[in-house]
Amino acid sequence: MLLQSRGRATAAELAAELEVSVATARRDLEALSAAGIPVYPQPGRGGGWSLVGGARTDLTGLSATEAQALFLLVGPAAAVSEEARAALRKLVRALPQTFRADAEAAASATMIDPTRWGERDRRRPEIVDLLQAAVVRRRKVLLTYSSSARERTERLVDPWGLVDKDDIWYLLAGTDRGQRTFRVDRIVGAEPTEQPADRPDDFTLAGAWQQVVGEVEQRRSRTWATVLVEARFVPVLRNHFGRHCHTDAELDDGRARVRLGAPTPLDIARHLAGWGAMIEVVEPRSVQAELARIGAELTGRYTGTPRP
Repeated sequence: MLLQSRGRATAAELAAELEVSVATARRDLEALSAAGIPVYPQPGRGGGWSLVGGARTDLTGLSATEAQALFLLVGPAAAVSEEARAALRKLVRALPQTFRADAEAAASATMIDPTRWGERDRRRPEIVDLLQAAVVRRRKVLLTYSSSARERTERLVDPWGLVDKDDIWYLLAGTDRGQRTFRVDRIVGAEPTEQPADRPDDFTLAGAWQQVVGEVEQRRSRTWATVLVEARFVPVLRNHFGRHCHTDAELDDGRARVRLGAPTPLDIARHLAGWGAMIEVVEPRSVQAELARIGAELTGRYTGTPRP
């Protein structure tokens, strides 16, 4: 199947892909050839092993559990894409007869509804399809981008991959200043070109995105506060602050000492103001001051307000 997708590969390349030794890869290739599969080596520079004569294989190499896992993953995507539905039908026909019923059941076993309760239907931005095509074709894209300060610039980028995080799409791309991350909802225009895009040989979308997430989360937790709250409310704080909520200790009086992180003292205070006296902020003084200021503002506005 690797040779089908690549056309030609050296034994060393196959060994690296399959995590075996080069000697094992050569022995297996020779075994395939001896078994009648038209796999032949071509010596010399630019040579390698290849399938000749249009030889193909189907999906019979999948086990029953692998087939089910594949269709559980692909099934939800097929609900929103005609191309995915067509591909799914072809995959089903390529499976051995004994696997088909379970695979079809797995494909319809799961549905993903990304819309939160009370929200309108979420629609994927149309520009995502254009950018995905550029990533697949490895073609440069001329972006018109609006910064957070609403300043528009034009940039010729090498599109490397797209990420959907919490219904916000991001484009990871190469620029003349190195790797950059662009919010798709700030891309005012995108014009694909026929110029080939460059992409580092060692680039992986998952690895690059993890680096982006780490940098963003670090900026999102520049301020830390220590608070005391009843232990039963810690899950609520964890839901608000996510990975920036850490329980330090549980006290004898039923309260827990918790560390909370956010970009600024005001961000922490805004989250905690509605808790009133249920939460005690031990430190820092900057968060205490912001809470006092918010309390004074509310007192000034609503003191003496007549009840309806």
